[in-house]
Amino acid sequence: MKSIALSAFFVLAAASSGVAGDADAGRAVFRKCAACHATDPVNRVGPSLAGIVGRPVASFPEYGYSSAMIAFGKDRVWDEGLLAEYLAAPRAMVPGTAMAFAGLKRPQDIADIIAFLKGVSAAQ
Repeated sequence: MKSIALSAFFVLAAASSGVAGDADAGRAVFRKCAACHATDPVNRVGPSLAGIVGRPVASFPEYGYSSAMIAFGKDRVWDEGLLAEYLAAPRAMVPGTAMAFAGLKRPQDIADIIAFLKGVSAAQ
């Protein structure tokens, strides 16, 4: 639990200090996610990430979200800060989530993938 808190601290510190994300580098980082998630409006094992930045949590159509994610998502929107925190430790942030991915440990990877996801529109 201590390492999760430390990871979250570094992610939030990086985000607040203006670490710029690189969308091209984020495309490469996204390969870690692509087995379960798509950037076009199609669900796979996980929900589509098309248009995720600014979208209400657990809201992509026709995806069966876990009850844990539905409860977590109540009145929340995926903004850059929430995504950064979640991507650092998904299972710690949402206990009971179906997402098996342990998280991204490097703040730069998180900033990069968010920059990439910001460019992925819901209409693609």
